[in-house]
Amino acid sequence: MEETIHNVVCTVCGCCCDDLEVKIKDGRIVEVKNACAVSLSKFQNYNNEERIVKPMIKKNGEFKECSFEEAIKEASIILAESEYPLIYGLSLTTTEAISKAVELAEALGGVIDNTTSVCHGPSLIGVHDIGVVTCTLGEVKNRADLIIYWGSNPVFSHPRHLTRYTVFSKGKFRKERKERKLIVVDVRRTATAKMADIFIQVAPNQDYELLSALRMAIKGEEIYLDEVAGVPVNKIEELADLMVSCEFGILFFGLGLTMSLGKSRNIDAALSLVRDLNEKTKFLIMPMRGHYNVTGANEAIAWQTGYPFAVDFSQGYPRYNPGETTIIDILNRGECDAALIIGSDPAAHFPVSAIKHLTKIPVIIIDPHKNATTLISKVVIPTAITGIEAEGTVYRMDGVPLECKKLVEPPSGLKSDEEILTEILMSVKKLKGEEKLYE
Repeated sequence: MEETIHNVVCTVCGCCCDDLEVKIKDGRIVEVKNACAVSLSKFQNYNNEERIVKPMIKKNGEFKECSFEEAIKEASIILAESEYPLIYGLSLTTTEAISKAVELAEALGGVIDNTTSVCHGPSLIGVHDIGVVTCTLGEVKNRADLIIYWGSNPVFSHPRHLTRYTVFSKGKFRKERKERKLIVVDVRRTATAKMADIFIQVAPNQDYELLSALRMAIKGEEIYLDEVAGVPVNKIEELADLMVSCEFGILFFGLGLTMSLGKSRNIDAALSLVRDLNEKTKFLIMPMRGHYNVTGANEAIAWQTGYPFAVDFSQGYPRYNPGETTIIDILNRGECDAALIIGSDPAAHFPVSAIKHLTKIPVIIIDPHKNATTLISKVVIPTAITGIEAEGTVYRMDGVPLECKKLVEPPSGLKSDEEILTEILMSVKKLKGEEKLYE
């Protein structure tokens, strides 16, 4: 039997391209159209030799395969007996699963954090301070005549961003490349910068200085220097003129801005720049979110707690203090005594000091593939892959919700993240004697 499924949502980056065509034959994916190279690789290799198809519990230093019931029970006991458990990841799963994880964190009196705390956390903190003027990617496609990428290289990180939404897209009011101007601000001439009409090379860690100079130029204030952040003042004034004179401008920013020196203050300055520009023209700003549902993680956690990441329930109510309640800080202080990781690999990416503490506590991981964190885990629970073997809601980088489809059946016995978290939640409530309270 063969069928083609249209309008499939890609579950790789924050673009969440929803125009994929996937051909299924005899229960297997045999062809994918409209996918970028990264997306195509995911669809072609999701069932490779690194796939986990059986739950495992580590005993005497070795993994032993077990039933799902045994894995759920072991995970629930670890979490229920923990005094300060940590739940982390959640950017590579559905919004429905994230909501269950929040319930679980509250029932445990633990901390829930997502990958925002190690990527665009400063962006959200900046938004708390200043507010944000933003839009959908559809509006950018139809109307933008000036596009700026600051500290972002979408040719590699978001391969279809330029063709679907910005300079190479065909919008309702902007149909050709010559109707749009592309500016790239970065510390090096990236692949995206090589396509730009104007490339501004900012000195490393001096984004705040350049943004501040741009704000001065836009207000018509004199800059009494020859250059700022390695950029000649006449070039800064030229860029300011372009920004003021455009009809619809958009500033996309990536980790090159959020994680350079200044962090949230860089974002404060960028948001303030856009606010200033809106006194003269139409200008908007948007972070280039990496994981396909990191925006959904922020949305779902904020709905339920009031805060977008790093939420601590240990006092009996949601508390939010990035720098204290963020995962790296908790691990570095050695405070948590158990961890549940969902769709993430902190052992491969975190600082050594944080990983050292992870190796000292029982770790439970829910993930479809082997990674560095599975190696240090006590309980490994395999899962169906969202957008291929499981359906659910994800949020595109501009906050637009999209429905992922189930395309093929998962390996026998595998459940979705939402189903697994629901079972752990119910088991934990029984162990803590709270099931009647939540009925």
